[in-house]
Amino acid sequence: MASAAATTTSAPAQNLNPLSINIKLPPWLSGLRCPFTFVCPPPPPPPPPPPPPPPLPPTEPVVPRSRRLPSLRVTTEYDSEEGVFVNKVSCKLAGDLAKLRLSFQSDPQGQWQGGGEEGDPLQQLFAAPLVGLITKRFSVLYDVEARNALLRGDCSLPGGAVQLRASHDVKAQQGEVSVITSLGDPLYKMELSSLVPYSGLPRATFHFPIGQVSVEEKRNEDDEKVLSVYGIGKSDFLDGVLTAQYNENDLNLRYCYKDKELTLVPSVSLPSNAVSIDFKRRFGPDDKLSYRYIFDTDEWNAVYKHKVGKNFKVKAGYDSEVRVGWASLWKGARRRLRQ
Repeated sequence: MASAAATTTSAPAQNLNPLSINIKLPPWLSGLRCPFTFVCPPPPPPPPPPPPPPPLPPTEPVVPRSRRLPSLRVTTEYDSEEGVFVNKVSCKLAGDLAKLRLSFQSDPQGQWQGGGEEGDPLQQLFAAPLVGLITKRFSVLYDVEARNALLRGDCSLPGGAVQLRASHDVKAQQGEVSVITSLGDPLYKMELSSLVPYSGLPRATFHFPIGQVSVEEKRNEDDEKVLSVYGIGKSDFLDGVLTAQYNENDLNLRYCYKDKELTLVPSVSLPSNAVSIDFKRRFGPDDKLSYRYIFDTDEWNAVYKHKVGKNFKVKAGYDSEVRVGWASLWKGARRRLRQ
């Protein structure tokens, strides 16, 4: 009795939620299905799984770029009269934004330093050095022996209608300043140039599509100030270009005919009636001959150029006026400076 009473008293304590009803149906009733499908439709099928993401493109292996050294251009010319070599070395810097140039002369016999005797070996190899730094808008040329620098620069004001250009010789304390402005049309421009320090009226130059005309104040033999006129004009004529150049009462007429293999340039000067002719002939893509003859003096000069590949060129020439033969050799790609 005691155990039954204990069981009776403990049963209400275990049923904490009186609303939860657990009804077990007999097997024959739980297995029945609704015969009316329109009343009890089947459950919808589960949605299809999302498509797999597309495969990633294959990644190329990252190859570290090797540091590319700037290309050098070396030019050597030999002067048979002076017996010296003129050497030029240049290279591009900062991604073709600037160019560093060095020029010097080599005297194997040492005649400059010792009066015919053997001089300083360093001076024989490296004489008259010039160092230059050139960019698109500014350049510096430094003479090591003279300790002098020549500065040049130019710039454009916003809009490009006005351009400024200047040069300055540090040792001589002299220079020139120019202002160029367009006259409504970019093909027509006016340029005013003045020396610094000021020494007279500025030079005025009018630029037009087929040439230019300049007016400048100069002093004649009697130390009188006179106006000097210079002009040049070009025009198409007979499958070529006719050029007329006027400078202080001298007129030069020059005609140029050019095709893929031949260039012919006759010219005449008035009033001296001096006649000359230039002849250039190309023998394939790698060989070219240039020849010039002056009729009234029987003087002539010739230059032959030969190119090997893209970066190697040889030149040789002779000038009958000074009776000098010369040769030059340079290696390196020629590229323009970037802006």
